[in-house]
Amino acid sequence: MESAAADLQDSASLTLKFEFNPKLGIDNPVLSLAEEHDPSELWSLERPRFCLLSKEEGKSFGFHLQQELGWARHVVCRVEPGTSAQYQGLREGDRILGVNNHVVEHEDSEVVIRRIQASGPRVLLTVLAQYVLDVAQALQGNDALLCPTLGPEVRPRLCHIVKDEGGFGFTVTHKHRGSFWLVLSTGGAAERAGVPPGARLLEVNGVSVEKFSHNQLNRKLWQSGEQVTLLVAGPEVEEKCRQLGMPLAAPLAEGWSLPTKPRCLHLEKGPQGFGFLLREEKGFDGRLGQFLWEVDPGLPAERAGMQAGDRLVAVAGESVEGLSHEETVSRIQVQGSHVSLTVVDPEADRFFSMVRLSPLLFLESTEVPGCPQDTCSAALVETKDPSVEDTAMPPVPGGSRQCFLYPGPGGSYGFQLSCVASGPCLFISQVTLGGSAAQAGLQRGDVILEVNGYSAGENDLERLKQLAEAEPPLCLKLATRSPQGLEAWIPPGSGKDWVLASDLL
Repeated sequence: MESAAADLQDSASLTLKFEFNPKLGIDNPVLSLAEEHDPSELWSLERPRFCLLSKEEGKSFGFHLQQELGWARHVVCRVEPGTSAQYQGLREGDRILGVNNHVVEHEDSEVVIRRIQASGPRVLLTVLAQYVLDVAQALQGNDALLCPTLGPEVRPRLCHIVKDEGGFGFTVTHKHRGSFWLVLSTGGAAERAGVPPGARLLEVNGVSVEKFSHNQLNRKLWQSGEQVTLLVAGPEVEEKCRQLGMPLAAPLAEGWSLPTKPRCLHLEKGPQGFGFLLREEKGFDGRLGQFLWEVDPGLPAERAGMQAGDRLVAVAGESVEGLSHEETVSRIQVQGSHVSLTVVDPEADRFFSMVRLSPLLFLESTEVPGCPQDTCSAALVETKDPSVEDTAMPPVPGGSRQCFLYPGPGGSYGFQLSCVASGPCLFISQVTLGGSAAQAGLQRGDVILEVNGYSAGENDLERLKQLAEAEPPLCLKLATRSPQGLEAWIPPGSGKDWVLASDLL
């Protein structure tokens, strides 16, 4: 495969005179006449790959995502051994083109990270090896979209079926173990729930039937009782995914007749506050989560539809799964007096846990929620725990400012540091949303002048690391520079002069 990689990469700068085999390399080492050779055939040698990743509670998918500064390219820079990412074939150097059914080739890295985090315990990544991407862009142009997607209503369906006097309204046919198709009763419960005719059965209550025998499937359906949730794919979807080489994956699914959905609440703080308490406690499954209680009658929270016992799953569209109470409070704080919360009630919490999918995949809006444009300055949120104070400091004279940072529960300050040999030495290349750095006002492109009173002008990374490991708070003196100006510091081809940021996902 390594020889094939070299062959494909070299072909970007040569007239296509060789015929290639993607596994064995050059078929014929002798130059052949190929004036009528179609360049698109080179691209057909390698297509985007699909990696369906899963993770356990409190764990990661097992890969580090890195963005090339100044480019909308999202690169896998490390794959952890023994993780889902490694088992599913994700490789170092792969470029991420799509997350579930969203094309992310030209999206900002924060949006890509947010999409992956919002996908919950399962995510489908569309990736392409770097050398293949270089060749494809040389042939098709840098603006070409290379990520295949499924069109509207050409996606698997998650259908919730409630048994009636005719049962679930379907019978099962099968060819061999793991391959099952549904025959619908006209007007029956399955048809009313949105199951398409001739649908292939993929999952029952979040469990794959890929390795089920017919008897095991019947037993699983019987154990479901009066209602069951099926992941199915109609013939058109099955054929389209076969053509693309795309798996019939649950994170691609549309929700049909679901018993419950997540709710988006938009709160505007009143004179008496928002009118709720946020607590960290264990949910029905023993997992720690952030729950909303003591919803005061007549105040903004109740008027927005909040109910006591709701679990908070996102703030301003960003998942809070796995965050500590303090980190969640901080995310709410930075929204100011206008707050957007996504919540699920206990019934929805149980449902989405059962099907092993994030409720954020089934919001009514298909857009990635972002921070409201009309947010006000930071305000405190009513909680029983001490509030997290705003750590941003006023600017200091001379066009610079000071920020004091405290590490989060995981020990991170929430920013990535990069450097340019020919530029202004050290700068902030990435800021984690809701982290300590974001709360303190750090922005991508800020130049670091001093760390704990010591000049950063000598570009001594080892010394700066030692200072950062000192007792908190971390005091930074910064000068502001826009991301556009930041990119201007880095001339083409100087990528080796600077350190790349990465996020573990």
